[in-house]
Amino acid sequence: MASPEFLDIAKRVNNWGRWGSDDEIGTLNLITDEVVRAAAATVRTGRRVALAVPLSQQGIQTGMIPGRVNPLHSMIAVNWEMFGPKTIATSDDVVTMGLQAGTHWDALTHISRDGRIYNGRPADTITAHGGAAVSGIEKIPHLVSRGVLLDVAKARGVERLPSDHAVTPEDLEAAEELAATTVRAGDIVLVRTGQMQLFLAGDRHGYAVPSPGISVRCPEWFHARDVAAVATDTLTFEIFPPELEGVWLAVHALHLVEMGMLQGQNWNLEPLSVACAEESRYEFLLSAMPEPFVGATGTPVAPVAIL
Repeated sequence: MASPEFLDIAKRVNNWGRWGSDDEIGTLNLITDEVVRAAAATVRTGRRVALAVPLSQQGIQTGMIPGRVNPLHSMIAVNWEMFGPKTIATSDDVVTMGLQAGTHWDALTHISRDGRIYNGRPADTITAHGGAAVSGIEKIPHLVSRGVLLDVAKARGVERLPSDHAVTPEDLEAAEELAATTVRAGDIVLVRTGQMQLFLAGDRHGYAVPSPGISVRCPEWFHARDVAAVATDTLTFEIFPPELEGVWLAVHALHLVEMGMLQGQNWNLEPLSVACAEESRYEFLLSAMPEPFVGATGTPVAPVAIL
């Protein structure tokens, strides 16, 4: 059962019907042509920073989430002369993986609450054979906007937040001050905790749990600023174990179900933190296109920040 605190927040951030009863993309409606033109104007040097972790069998997943397997890559053809000897040869491969195994976006259908998904639709529109009939990840045709790095760890003067740290609105504002910019409508906000350092150092289990992350107080901050999407450098996005006793994945529910706002996990923000500090600016053009798996409730993504 949801706590009274959670229910109060849910009412204040709810976006159901805001973009019409047929809407399937939620806060991505905030990324208008004007927003994208302004985002393109942030590019000064053309420096590109990749934000995805490698997709491999040695990936982030530890087995904590059943079925969410790291990518298993297999060759199905190796230098096969398909048209006969001495002709062109081909090599092909296949991959089996959880769509949320590495750097990814959660679709709005990734979470349901009380039998409902975003915009009040029934959760049973998601089926075992068809996946998500509405608000599947393929409904997002493009995802390019201004990105803003809120480097919470740097703003607090540490390389990595403590594992029990819940990122608060005050933390976001301190990072916003460090960035010398103001988060505005249509932005994609990237929140750095430094937790990714553990995975990059080979500590998959330490990276996973316990973990710092977004507090239940932050969705109202994102809602007030009309943020289009948020991504972090952690496995669970929000602080884990949860801050509200017995209320699991509360921020997931507030973002995906109530607000209709995409959230991303396992983003490698370490190189971006370095690049932004070197260039003394924390805004950039961000390309983070979902892979259009029909009916999927999440997707791998290979985001690129362009400074």
